[in-house]
Amino acid sequence: MKLTHYVFRSTWHVTARRAEVMPVLYDLASYPAWWPEIRSAKPIGDGRFAVVARSFLPYELRFVSDADEFDADSGIIDARLSGDMEGTVRWTVSEISDQCRLVYDQEVSTHKRLLNVMAPVARPGFRANHSIMMRNGQAGLRTFMAGYHRGATEPKAT
Repeated sequence: MKLTHYVFRSTWHVTARRAEVMPVLYDLASYPAWWPEIRSAKPIGDGRFAVVARSFLPYELRFVSDADEFDADSGIIDARLSGDMEGTVRWTVSEISDQCRLVYDQEVSTHKRLLNVMAPVARPGFRANHSIMMRNGQAGLRTFMAGYHRGATEPKAT
């Protein structure tokens, strides 16, 4: 196993219809409004976004997310990532009663020098960092979707 290669799977549950959740997940520009660790997601054309992510540990990951597939009927969103990490991401969304089950699969290799040098000793910390990020993402999406149900889909300027 290569120490710079990671495979993650997270399962979220959100009270919402799949038809409501899918467009939110596909719209990376909305991620900073509900996912604290996604610091920015700027569209750069053709379904691509320049993303900056930072979780608990003091480093940022900068990458481009390039949408491959959006299939609302099957609940699949696929994207390719390149930059500080390279690989794939897939959201699989299924509707269960009044909730959605969201499975987030990510398989990436890191290209950030600091991470790769530290991987032999810090890999467990990197995995924990990812877990924190995912837990916060689920909580943020739940709150965002609750606002969506009340008609407050746009964050209010302060």
